[in-house]
Amino acid sequence: MSAARLGLPLLLAALLCTAPAYAGQACSEAPLSAVEVVKSMELAKQTYEALDASGGAVALVARAGQDLSKYGQHYSHLGIVLRDHPAGRWTVVHELNACGTANSELYNEGIGNFFLTDLYRYEARILLPGPALQARLAGVMAGRAPRRMHEPRYNMLSYVYSTRYQNSNQWVLELLASAGADPGQVETRTEAQAWLKARHYDPSTVEIPAAVRLGARMFRANVAFDDHPFDRRMAGHIDTVNADALLRFVQALDPQARVLSVAQ
Repeated sequence: MSAARLGLPLLLAALLCTAPAYAGQACSEAPLSAVEVVKSMELAKQTYEALDASGGAVALVARAGQDLSKYGQHYSHLGIVLRDHPAGRWTVVHELNACGTANSELYNEGIGNFFLTDLYRYEARILLPGPALQARLAGVMAGRAPRRMHEPRYNMLSYVYSTRYQNSNQWVLELLASAGADPGQVETRTEAQAWLKARHYDPSTVEIPAAVRLGARMFRANVAFDDHPFDRRMAGHIDTVNADALLRFVQALDPQARVLSVAQ
């Protein structure tokens, strides 16, 4: 049954399924307002319906949780969304940083919880890989790779070619490497990064002056710079993984990929 034909109570249950209440929340003591909750849930409903209508079984979904325009970026966070059977519900799998710490964990959430956070823009981007990459990604997600590719030491600005830390979008990127490579070729984060480098993955460079880097390192547990090459770091060039560059890479890698936009 499609989301468009679900009654409101059943749709809300599908949107919110599988996740603890805190998993999709922003790291803030202020609760969302009623208006924010309604707008977030409407975006989740529209995303659910777009996924249902797509005919796909696996996709990437991006949300805009922060204003990153000064860095030339639009979306802040990505998850992998899967359908549990041909007519079943959609579940988002993604990495989240525990508030106030340098640790992360993997979560399975309903689409409602994925968007039930302090969004900067009420819009989403869905990327549907072509059938072949969808099938390989589904196989990767069904095995041990999601856990094997997860590094719990979280760094919001982790270096794209280091395994010391990981940010949430980097986890998605490295799983995509595992799916895109020949079977058995990419089993570790080191192998994933070698595969990405061989395909000239172009990381996003964030320009961060020394004073800002020092302040972030002193006052943010989830920000570090010691995994970045010394010369690049001293010049203020921070090469990290973000959602926009990742989406562009998948489109270049997979000519059959389709992009869907959802906005209120």
